[in-house]
Formats: sequence, C-alpha cells, structure tokens
Amino acid sequence: MDDGYSIHPGVFEASEMSSALEAIVAATVARTKAGARHILGVPEVSRLAHDARMLMLAEQFIGPGPLPFRATLFDKNPAANWLVVWHQDTALPLEKRVDGREWGPWSTKDGVLYAHAPSWALEQVVALRISLDDSTASNGPLRVLPNTHARGVMDEGQISRLVGTITPVECAVSAGGVVGMRPLIVHGSSKATDDQPRRVLHIEYSRSRTLGPGIELAIARQAEGESRHDTYSRH
Repeated sequence: MDDGYSIHPGVFEASEMSSALEAIVAATVARTKAGARHILGVPEVSRLAHDARMLMLAEQFIGPGPLPFRATLFDKNPAANWLVVWHQDTALPLEKRVDGREWGPWSTKDGVLYAHAPSWALEQVVALRISLDDSTASNGPLRVLPNTHARGVMDEGQISRLVGTITPVECAVSAGGVVGMRPLIVHGSSKATDDQPRRVLHIEYSRSRTLGPGIELAIARQAEGESRHDTYSRH
C-alpha cells in the first residue's frame, strides 16, 4: 500500500555521506544559512541523484525510468533553526507558461519559472531525501501525515482540519538513510532542540520530463560558480 512516504535506513554507508557532504559543502554555489537550491548541477549531487540505489527507490513510487529534475540542500543548524508548518509541496519548475486555470499562481525563482500544479501532475513526482547527518527526534526531523497525498491539493483550511485527526509519523533516520515522500503528503517539521546539524539532500524525480501535452518540466540547475539568491521552502 502507498502511504505517501517510505523510510529506508542504510541505503548509503556513513562514509559515503561524509564524502558527499564534504563535496557539497565545498561546491561554489549560492548558499544561505538554511541551505542551497537548484544544485543538481553540482557533480556530487548529480552522481547521488543518478545512483542506482536512488533510482530503484524512485521506481517504487513512479515506475521505471525516473528522471531527477531538482535538488535542494536543507541545512537545519543552530544558526538556522526553523519550524515548518503543515503543508503540501505543489510548485513545479516548468520550461514555459501553459494555459489552463489549473496551473498557477506563477512565479520565478533563481531564473526558473514555477507554477502551482494540479494533482494529476504532482502524482507523477516523488522526492527522495538523503540524510547526510543523523536525523533524530531532537534535531527537527521531517514529519508526515500518512495517506494525505490521496486527498489531492488542499487549501490551508482543509489541512488545518486534518491536523490533530491523523497521527503524525516522525521520519528520523541515520546518516545514509533515505526518506521517500510524495509532494502532496501533508508534512512539516519542528525546531531542533539540540545543536546537532540536520543536513538533507532533497532530490525530486518525475516519470518523464513531459507531464502532459505542451507541459515540460525545467531541469532546475544552479551550476557551480553561479550566484543566485532567493528564499525557498524549508523542510
């Protein structure tokens, strides 16, 4: 049964995560205290995104031939210790504007065009979150409300009414573990209560670059050396 999420301990060795973290931290991409966006162009990130172990996990959600199209580094630490309210991820990067009331509102982030997408498009996507550090109950891990992805795109009022009626699941996993999540699952995170960093590489995959007639995903990359600054959703 697809609960909208899955937890996979030990996908990577801890030593692999140490090497990956070193390479990602050293990459010359635009950073904020809370992480970096559009980093699929970083060689180590691209390598992890195309790793056979990751592709196999993505296939469990969206079928064969998953395509990575966006990667984000989330860095929760004492200097950037945030709380994320319960929400769904509904914005997708697109190559060009498309007609239709089901798409939008539209925005541009770091030069990439985004639109809030309808349920049928978001159902073609899954995010895999690689824990670069240990994710624990005390450093603000991802929390999800199981099966809420099946309810489609919801507004704030609908999400608020669900909170308190569904028992949340805390997705804590050691370094090298991976958490899979569908974008429409209601999720959030609390502030950390200790000083241990919680760095996560959040990679999104689609069944195809083409979501529908005339609707094509943008491959959201920030190449090393580029300087781009903007705010982004924190998980």
